[in-house]
Amino acid sequence: MLSLIILLPLAAAAGLAVLRRLPDGAARTVFALAAVAEVVLTAAVWLGYSRSGSSSLAYEERLRWIPNVGSSYHLGVDGLSLPLLVLTAVIFLACAVYDWKARDRARSRAALFLFLEATCMGLFAAQDLILFFLFFDLSIVGMYFVIAGWGHGDRARSALKFFLYTFLGSLALLVGFIGLYLASDPHTFDIPELAAADALRGNPAGGFVLAAILVGLAVKTPVVPFHTWLPPAHTDAPASGSAVLAGVLLKMGAYGFVRIAMPLLPDSWRAWAPVIITVGVVSVLYGALVALAQSDLKRMIAYTSVNHMGYIVLALGAAGAAGGTASAVRATAVTGAVTQMVSHGLITGALFLLAGVLQDRAGTYDMGAFGGLAGPAPRYAGFFAVAAFASLGLPGFSGFIAEFQVFAGSIGVVPVVAVALPGIVITAALFLRALQRVFTGPAKGRTKGFGDLRPVEMLSAGGLLVLSALVGLLPGPLLGTIAPAADAVIALARW
Repeated sequence: MLSLIILLPLAAAAGLAVLRRLPDGAARTVFALAAVAEVVLTAAVWLGYSRSGSSSLAYEERLRWIPNVGSSYHLGVDGLSLPLLVLTAVIFLACAVYDWKARDRARSRAALFLFLEATCMGLFAAQDLILFFLFFDLSIVGMYFVIAGWGHGDRARSALKFFLYTFLGSLALLVGFIGLYLASDPHTFDIPELAAADALRGNPAGGFVLAAILVGLAVKTPVVPFHTWLPPAHTDAPASGSAVLAGVLLKMGAYGFVRIAMPLLPDSWRAWAPVIITVGVVSVLYGALVALAQSDLKRMIAYTSVNHMGYIVLALGAAGAAGGTASAVRATAVTGAVTQMVSHGLITGALFLLAGVLQDRAGTYDMGAFGGLAGPAPRYAGFFAVAAFASLGLPGFSGFIAEFQVFAGSIGVVPVVAVALPGIVITAALFLRALQRVFTGPAKGRTKGFGDLRPVEMLSAGGLLVLSALVGLLPGPLLGTIAPAADAVIALARW
């Protein structure tokens, strides 16, 4: 089943690449149908997993691949990865709907997005470090071409900066993976086997291995000070590219923390926990403050991603910190971190799709170029207001569920992380300021002649917001899937 989920979009991408005379409308239809099929398949996997009632790996597949170094084609999902698989399918479907009217090289664009979807699915299902690294690197290549090929502004420079930063980070990640391989006995790249072997517990070399892995994953997440590639990449990427970058690709780094770094290097994670928590707190506050100072709407949303990913990092750092706190409290922090990955993907994906409407209609993201936009575009104002309130953590949306658990679990282990709480207030201020500048007051500048949301724009962004509201109002199914896996991570590390 997992191989089908990975290979289906890859096969569709290959077909689009080969059929060069395929009309644009047919290419968009292939993209949409493949995206719908991925949603159906991942939903079926979730349904089967929830019925099994197990917290262990499910839907496992394992084939010999590179036997002389102990690497195999090993796939499997649990409560940590399954929500991210479904999130990936939903984000790409939203992008397929949003790009339904795209005219610029639609066939190539659809093929590239389907290739990206396959790499994202593969990474979240991978249970082998080499397989994880393969999909990690291929996603960088795919996003580079999305930004360089369909972006705007200084897209070539932004794409190159994204590629160089994240590729250098992936090299550091590879060094860390080699360190894990060399420390294991027998030597293997298999993640469950490495977790069971616990080879680097008490080994001073574990600190250096974790440092390399942390750098590689922190660049992709990204957190301060490895975040500088993110704002230009988002600003110059197409709207659907930004939605995938924020909604899915940033989660690869955060997922790597909870799938690889925490369970495979628990002693080193505990030793590094103060640094990890500090980075998380700084990212929360710095991301919110810098976002508050932006006049470019898309750049502002990009910096809120630094803020929101900071919550994930501080939660995971606190979950592994030294102390006698009950395991249940630590597991709450891990559950909150994974829930935040899903929540951020849904809400920020919607925000980037909505921000793309400004570029499409007026050719700019400058908030100063607008005013009174709620008059000619009331639907747009309403959708953006809902997305903004969801992003600032308003109860009733997924952000509240995630941030409540992040702080409940983190403060329970390390009370000092409460200093990050003002980040929520600053986020509220920056979104209210943006709403005021763009949508209220008299009409001015580019507002005149601005067209309201089209059906495909409402369906794509609105679908993500509806899912965020469902998680906020009925969080049980999501939390019931994540919590047992979070408990298993804490138990495995013996914190």
